[in-house]
Amino acid sequence: MIYLYSAGLLFTGLTVINAIFSYQSKQIDPHFWSTFKFQTLMLPLFLLANLCIGYGVRFGYKATHQLSYVLVAAKCMEILISLLMGYWFFKETTSWKTWAGLGLIAAGVVLVKQK
Repeated sequence: MIYLYSAGLLFTGLTVINAIFSYQSKQIDPHFWSTFKFQTLMLPLFLLANLCIGYGVRFGYKATHQLSYVLVAAKCMEILISLLMGYWFFKETTSWKTWAGLGLIAAGVVLVKQK
């Protein structure tokens, strides 16, 4: 059950952060003051996202007792979320090379987890 808590918290926190930056790239004027205003308004969301990520890593470590495994799994999750945000905000599609790279990363995670 603790795996689900960890994955859920990590997914929520990483999705919020990637959504904020994707929205900023697409909708917010790149001038300093408009970006500063947007980032200031997003501080409460960043706080919640960072708490989710922190507790997700903590619960993941508690479940696996391997911090490197938890961090690599979180990075893989972030890559998938980044692909989703790229499609959602910019209508970018991925090529077979991207999926091959993700497959190699997933295979590496499996190899790391084995004893």
